[in-house]
Amino acid sequence: MSRVLAIATREFASFFRIPLGWVVVALFLSLSAVFFAKGTLVPGEPAEMRTFFGVWWFLLLFVTPAVSMRLLSEELRTGTIEPLLTAPVSEWTIVFGKYLAAVGFLAAMLLPSVVFVGVLEYLARPDYGAIGAGYLGLLLLGMLYLAVGTLASTLTSSQTLAFLGTLFGLLLLDLAPSRLAAQAPEPWAGLLFKLSPSFRVTDFARGLIDTSAAAYFLLASFWFVALAAVILQSRRWR
Repeated sequence: MSRVLAIATREFASFFRIPLGWVVVALFLSLSAVFFAKGTLVPGEPAEMRTFFGVWWFLLLFVTPAVSMRLLSEELRTGTIEPLLTAPVSEWTIVFGKYLAAVGFLAAMLLPSVVFVGVLEYLARPDYGAIGAGYLGLLLLGMLYLAVGTLASTLTSSQTLAFLGTLFGLLLLDLAPSRLAAQAPEPWAGLLFKLSPSFRVTDFARGLIDTSAAAYFLLASFWFVALAAVILQSRRWR
C-alpha cells in the first residue's frame, strides 16, 4: 500500500506542475459558478443544488477524459514506462496508484465548490443531506469515468486518442443501455436502464443514497481499473 501511495502522491503533484491541470480546474470552477448563479440562485425556488449537480455530471464527460488522458499514455510516449515496469512494483500498484491520484485531483477540484454551499447557507436554509448525497453521487460517477479513462490511457501513447477514446467510451456507456432498453422487453428493459451511470446517479441528486447504486459505481470502477492493469501486464511480456 505504501508503494501505491507513493505513486499516487507523485502523480497527484504532477497535475499541478503542468498548465493543463490548472486550466482544467479554472474552467471547471468558472463554468460551475456560472451555472450555480443561473440555475440555483433563483428567487422563490427551494435552496437545493439538484440542477447544479445535473450540470456537473454533464461537465464530467469532458473533464474526466482531460484528467485521465495522460495517466499512462504519457509514460508510454516518453518511454518511462519501461523502467517503471522493471521496478519492483506490480502492474496493479502502478495503475491503482495513478488512478487514485486522478480521483484525488477530482476531489481537489470539487473542494472549492464548498463556497457555493456557504452562499446557500447565507441566503436560505439548504438541505445538507441532499447536498451531501449529491456530492457523493458526483464523486462516485467521477470515479467510474476516471476508471474508463485509465483504461483508455493504457491503450495508446497519444493523449489525444486517450481523450477521444474516453469520451466516446463514456457516451457509449451512458447511451447504449437506454437505447437497448427501449427495444428490449421487460424485465430486460429495466435491467438495461440500471446499467446506465446517468440513471444510477439521479437518486443522489434527490438526496437518496442508494447502496446498490454505490456498489454499482465501485464495482464498475474496480472492473475497469483491473482491466487496465491486465493490459499493462501484457506489455511487460511483449
